[in-house]
Amino acid sequence: MKQRLANMTNLQQRVVAAVVGVLVILFCIWYQDWTFALLFCVISALTQLEFYRLLGLDGFQPLTVYGTIVGCFVCALAFFIEKRMIGFDNYFLICPASSMIFLIKLYKKRDMKPFTNIGFTFLGIIYVAVPFALLIVMALRGGTYHPMIILGCLLLLWASDIGAYFAGTKFGRRKLFERVSPKKSWEGALGGAAAAALIALGLAFYAPELRPWQWYCVGAIIVVTGTYGDLVESLFKRSIAIKDSGSSIPGHGGFLDRFDGLLLAAPFIITFLKLFT
Repeated sequence: MKQRLANMTNLQQRVVAAVVGVLVILFCIWYQDWTFALLFCVISALTQLEFYRLLGLDGFQPLTVYGTIVGCFVCALAFFIEKRMIGFDNYFLICPASSMIFLIKLYKKRDMKPFTNIGFTFLGIIYVAVPFALLIVMALRGGTYHPMIILGCLLLLWASDIGAYFAGTKFGRRKLFERVSPKKSWEGALGGAAAAALIALGLAFYAPELRPWQWYCVGAIIVVTGTYGDLVESLFKRSIAIKDSGSSIPGHGGFLDRFDGLLLAAPFIITFLKLFT
């Protein structure tokens, strides 16, 4: 199987990986809230491990295992609390769990920059795990599972990515942010926005979980913050001189490459939904 993938073009690899990934994600989202939460906890853990591994390439020493455990704990806690299985006050368990990072680093004798690495450990939790936990909160609004909200957000993000890829490849001329990502263009960004607008229009008609104007707003948020999320990850990769965050997903790079837009979009989407729905 790996040999067949290796013989494919990058576009073919992207298509195969996307089809398989989308089918798995759709099944887990639609089957039940438990499979949804489990899937996104696993994706969060893999993405966070990848983030810490990249920091290691640049000579830093974050608490990879413990930081990832705390990240998974945050996601699991969000699920059980929002599902009304345990009380809201259990969110305070995050405080002692994260404070243990300081105590663990206290006993790392060979760490020459402990507070720098403590900071990067926290960054992995905030940058990766918290946005995935917010997606779980988003899906369980009012203690009821709303799979279409998550699916709608993913469809908008995927449409934006696909539209930007093809429009940028075909028409890309004017650089969007050359200092950080030389390949991204304004034409690609506009193509992504147009594709997301079409999906938002469809969601407005067929997804009653949100009102039409709310879907349009969520679409706009995803187009803008998703693009910036991609640029932020590009800045991170450029700072450690690598092209892809990994090779876990053929044709797409690593998990951080695939979900970078979602990481920045999630906090803005949940804030909008909490304030205006």
